[in-house]
Amino acid sequence: MTDPSQPLFLFGPGYSAQALAALWRGPVLGTYRSDERREMLEQSGIQPVSVDGEADLRKAMDAAHVVISAPPSEDGCPGFARLAGFADTATSLTYLSTTGIYGDLHGGWAMEWSRPNPQSDRAQRRLAAERAWQGKSDNLRIVRLPGIYGPGRSAFDRLASGRARRIVKDGQVFSRAHVDDIASGLDALIQSGARGVFNLCDDLAAPPEDVISFAAALAGIDPPPAVRFEDAELSVMGRSFYSECKRVSNARLKAVTGWRPRYPTYRDGLSAIFAAAG
Repeated sequence: MTDPSQPLFLFGPGYSAQALAALWRGPVLGTYRSDERREMLEQSGIQPVSVDGEADLRKAMDAAHVVISAPPSEDGCPGFARLAGFADTATSLTYLSTTGIYGDLHGGWAMEWSRPNPQSDRAQRRLAAERAWQGKSDNLRIVRLPGIYGPGRSAFDRLASGRARRIVKDGQVFSRAHVDDIASGLDALIQSGARGVFNLCDDLAAPPEDVISFAAALAGIDPPPAVRFEDAELSVMGRSFYSECKRVSNARLKAVTGWRPRYPTYRDGLSAIFAAAG
């Protein structure tokens, strides 16, 4: 088991990583690029570390549990570029990837041993980053995340801004995870000391139009009109989002750590967000 007082070092402390930081019992450090970001980290109780200072990065990584969540670019994983040279000084390494690396399974189940078949540039970059880290360290866990939602980033926000759409494509389902469940799942994995590849998601893959309809019903408003996928005017990114259909299994994470999602379905998660906002 992991010593909970050890430091946590976040390379790219975004939405999910900051939720993990809020659970951590020991000191938390995180990278920044701008003064604005540095001030934000300080206000959150996270010790800022310049992403461009090698000596500071090396010091932050020493004997820490390191979580790399910064997305890869065309040039590769920025965390790998800056940290790989002294990766062996970390207590553990966790790379946050995406279930998008599985590609389209026509509604079938994505297991950790399923053959990767990334179909978007973003997913291909994530898979390349996974393989880079796997080639560098055995002291590694890769966590593949689905669509992430939570306070400030949910169907309620899309409804309020007018961006919500209820696009219907026969048989289409996606897996999701509430940000608090991502944090607790990551915490459980790090504390367990487990290594390898893990999917982290809720228990119910569901059609995206159902999520919008449920949120609208909770808010007491009419949902957007249903639009057939074939008739929807979508961006290239939006169309690629609907080009993949799969159900993601979290069974391995549950078996290894005993973790269970607090919000096993989108209905549980959205109900909690709505209650907290009210």
